[in-house]
Parts: sequence; structure tokens; C-alpha cells
Amino acid sequence: MKTTGWFLVGIGLLLLSAQAAFGGGVWLYEAGTPDMGTAQAGRAALASDASTASFNPAGMSRLDRSQLMVALVGLEVKAKFSSYESNKGGGDGGDAGGFVPIFGFHYVHKLNDEVSLGISTGSYFGLGLDYGANWAGRYYIQEAELITYAVNPGISYRVNEMLSFGFGISLVYGELDQKVALANLEPGADGQLSVEEDDTEFGFNLGVLVEPTEKLRLGLTYRSEVEMEFKDSATLNNIGPGLQALLDSLGLTGSTVDLGLNIPQAVMASGVFEVSDQWAILANIGWQDWSAFGQQTLTLKSDTSTSLVQDHDYDDTWHFALGAQYRFDDPWLWSFGMAYDTSPMDRTTRTPDAPLDRQVRIGTGIQYDINADMTVGAAYEFIDAGAANMDLESEPLRGTLRGDYATNEIHAFAVNMSYKF
Repeated sequence: MKTTGWFLVGIGLLLLSAQAAFGGGVWLYEAGTPDMGTAQAGRAALASDASTASFNPAGMSRLDRSQLMVALVGLEVKAKFSSYESNKGGGDGGDAGGFVPIFGFHYVHKLNDEVSLGISTGSYFGLGLDYGANWAGRYYIQEAELITYAVNPGISYRVNEMLSFGFGISLVYGELDQKVALANLEPGADGQLSVEEDDTEFGFNLGVLVEPTEKLRLGLTYRSEVEMEFKDSATLNNIGPGLQALLDSLGLTGSTVDLGLNIPQAVMASGVFEVSDQWAILANIGWQDWSAFGQQTLTLKSDTSTSLVQDHDYDDTWHFALGAQYRFDDPWLWSFGMAYDTSPMDRTTRTPDAPLDRQVRIGTGIQYDINADMTVGAAYEFIDAGAANMDLESEPLRGTLRGDYATNEIHAFAVNMSYKF
């Protein structure tokens, strides 16, 4: 009885905690900053505006003056499940995506030629999905959303003309909202389990910038893991008398649910080579620790506490990007680029909480220098998240779910403004 009760209450939470927020493999590179135009190629080495305070704090020492940048990006998420097979009935969930706005603020203050201070705000991890109440995979997920926002103060030190170091501290706020259907013991409508909670945790980032020549820059950054813990009383709605009696007998009604997940640590190396006064070539290679994100903890605290660690067998992911910039006229700078991220899972471990495969990014953007102090820009990026095939075997409560995504993409639109003091 105790095992059955635990399974009924925790069935959705085990998956919801592990793949929260469209999360597996989606690292939000899209911050509205000018490097969206290169699909973020060269991000850790560009150091050409105040956004380097977030992406590589060592680059702050390269800026010639104090500088402010504000950026706004809108993400239009489209995710439509198709070709489904389910023994639980229900529809395809329609378009589970939506529109997400993100605002970024970056400021660098030059203390002297060696030391600069900076602060950045924005989001680098999150998004969400909403399939509705009656779709075929409702016992896996109905809604999943994780919104994060980070404040990152930092400092950089320029050792000499070739070498700079940087360090920052990240204060990360996360808000989790999860809903999953539960099958009642009696025939009829489903019940629902939901968890809505927030948490604030700390992390850090490190950066190195090397300038071997005037035309070549190399950057290396590290962003630490952030351990989030969401604590809440699980809300149960439309629970039938049979399931309610079982929960009451086990002392699980009103239990507190603790969900633990880790925002992955990440490493990125970048290079920028200025071929001429007009052309520059940019590149990235990166690694993200998604295998740690797949190892989640779930604790149910009632009369007694039950804890479970589940490994969803995620793979670490690799990121590659290549881009270019072309100054075709003195005030105008055109950027374009392409990036590729490997998949953190395969069809047997992928679930509709995280319908992601390999990711391909294609970006382009334009920057215009209004005068020596002010620059404005705009960028667009298309993200193809792959077919995301899944093949989930039948289980007593969740059922079989097989299919892929006819549409699985994100459109990102950005505008930004930079001002030098």
C-alpha cells in the first residue's frame, strides 16, 4: 500500500523535476545582445560591449570606457506533437509553446586601466510548455514551466596587454510551475497534481581573455552549477474518493514536496580573428554538464519522509559555433553565424517535458553607430530543436506514448542599445 501510494502521488513529480521548463539541453544563449547575430559565435572573446560582464567578465578590462547596454529579446516557442500513439486516448496537445519576453541589463565601470567592475541581469536557463488537460501524454505532463533570472556582479583585472582575468557571482532566482494528470481509481475525469514554488541560490563564473596579437583574441569561461531546491505542498485537484482515501490512510494529504534540480555547469572557449578592417571570423566550442541535471532528487515529507534519487540518463552536451562580422560601411556592422548543440537524450529517455533533440541555430544581426557614444542594433535567430522522437513504454498509470514533433522550433527577435560614458 505504501509503495502504491508513493507511486500515485510521485508519478508526475519524478519527471517534472527532471525535465522542468523545456529544460533538457536548452541553454538560453539568446540574451538580446549583439552576438545573437553570430548565433553567439565568439561570445567569450568578443569583449566589445558591456554584455561581456555576463559572458566573460575578463573582457571588461578591454573596454575603453564605462559602458551601459540594455537588451530586449522575444522568444516565440513552437512545439507540436504529432504521429502519436497512446493507449490512454486524448489529442496531440496542439501547439504547446508560447511567447516569452526577456530583458537584459549590463553595465561596466572602468576604475582604471587595470580594474573594471560590472553587473549584468538576465536569464540563461528556462522556458515552458503547456499541452492542455486532455492530450495523450497528460500523465507525463500537462504544463511545465521554469523561469530563471540572474543578477551577476563581477570584477576584471588586466595583467598586461595580452592577459586579463575576471570573476563574477551569480544570484539566481527560479520559479517552478508544474502540473500533471493523475488517474483516479474510479472511472471518470482525471485528477491533477501541481507544484508551484520558487527558490534563490548562488553560483559563480570565471573568465580569461588572451590577446596574442592586435587581430586575435581568445576567451575561456566557466559557469558553475547552481543547485535549486523547490519546496511546496503538492496541490491535488479533482481527486476521487478511492485515491483520496488511500492518500489519507498513508498520511500523504497535505505533504510537502521537495524537488531538487541542478542548473548545469558549463565551459566555453571562443576565438575572434580580425582578418581585415572589414572582416572578422568568430568561433566557439563548449561543454555543458547535462548528465548532472538528469540526476534529480524528490523528497515527500509527511508523517515520515521518503527520498528518491532518479537518474534520467542524460548525456553531457557539446556546443559548436562559427560566424563572421562585416563592416560594409563605417557606422554599419553586419553579423551572421550558425551553431550546433548535441542532444542530451535519445528516443527512449526523451519525454514530452523536454521535447528536444540536437539544436541548430542560425542568426543574423545589424549594429549601427549613431555617434562615438551610442550604438543600436537588432538581431534575429532561428532555433531548430529537431524531431525529438520519443518511445515511452507502457506503464500502469502513464501509458504508452510514441511520436515526434512536426514543429519544434524557437524564433528569437532582439533589439539592443549601448551607451559609452
